[in-house]
Amino acid sequence: MALFGNKEPIFLKRESDLPRLIESLKKLRGTLDSEGSRILEQDIKNYEYGLAGEENIVFELSNSHMPMYILRDIYICHDNLSAQIDFVVVTARQVYIIECKNLYGNVEIDNAGNFTRTMEYGGRKKKEGLYSPITQNQRHMELLKKIRTENQKNPLLKLAVNKWHDNFYKSIVVLANPKTVLNARYAKKEIRNQVIRADQLIEYIKSENQKSKEIKSSDKEMRIIAERLLSYHTENAADYLKKYEPYQLGGEDCEIEQGEPLPDEQDNLKSKLKEYRLHKSRSEQIKPYYLFNDAQMTDLISKMPRTKEELLNVNGFGPVKVEKYGDEILEIVKVFN
Repeated sequence: MALFGNKEPIFLKRESDLPRLIESLKKLRGTLDSEGSRILEQDIKNYEYGLAGEENIVFELSNSHMPMYILRDIYICHDNLSAQIDFVVVTARQVYIIECKNLYGNVEIDNAGNFTRTMEYGGRKKKEGLYSPITQNQRHMELLKKIRTENQKNPLLKLAVNKWHDNFYKSIVVLANPKTVLNARYAKKEIRNQVIRADQLIEYIKSENQKSKEIKSSDKEMRIIAERLLSYHTENAADYLKKYEPYQLGGEDCEIEQGEPLPDEQDNLKSKLKEYRLHKSRSEQIKPYYLFNDAQMTDLISKMPRTKEELLNVNGFGPVKVEKYGDEILEIVKVFN
């Protein structure tokens, strides 16, 4: 920490779930029929492209030489609503909610705010509509405001939080592909000002901070805001492998498993883990796969972690899940190590 406060960007959460997801998908290669394999390879390609886009933004933020706190890949679930936020950047005057889009082709925004992109295949151009990333990010902003507001009991404080949130939080859509050409000359100003290229991100933040009329936060206040937002993060329990089950070789009812047939000892470990999963899910009144699904359990057994650090390398086990269930899971695995 510098003498007069932090002067450089700090990541409070830098890791992304995408690398683990991509690895879990790659392990399905050779287990699906031709249609499933086609879908799988396209999904892997899309996730890898998305990860590359996020890394471009990480690079820009890391080299900004600005005092800021950064959260990456935040998943928030509240009242049956959810938001997967690519980046949250807390600066002294604004909080930026960033939606990263690493898109192929050139992007156009019309005067109604509609997004289209044009791609070229074999000399022929194809134009298609895109779901508005501005709308997507606005929903993320609204969910954050809903949580902040509901945490206040005093009606006057609720109103104050609402007003402060609208002034202090800003939505940005960042096009992370350096080859993408953005045509937004017909878009309304409020739309056009929310979409930028990755190489414009830091100058955009500096410019918006200079224009902001909000009272400048101290480093301590910035960190408190960032840690509060991080506290909303929870493990994303979505089973991304379930969509491939209908394409599994051997029939639709075949459970996705990975690797060679397990020896008797590993079969016993599998039974113990399933017992633990069932008991824990009942006691917490959650779905069993929220703890870990069968594919993640297979990866757990193949890696046989001994520490929490090693458990983080298992597919589907992020910091929150490891902190909550890690000790108990490692005790089960320890018997068979």
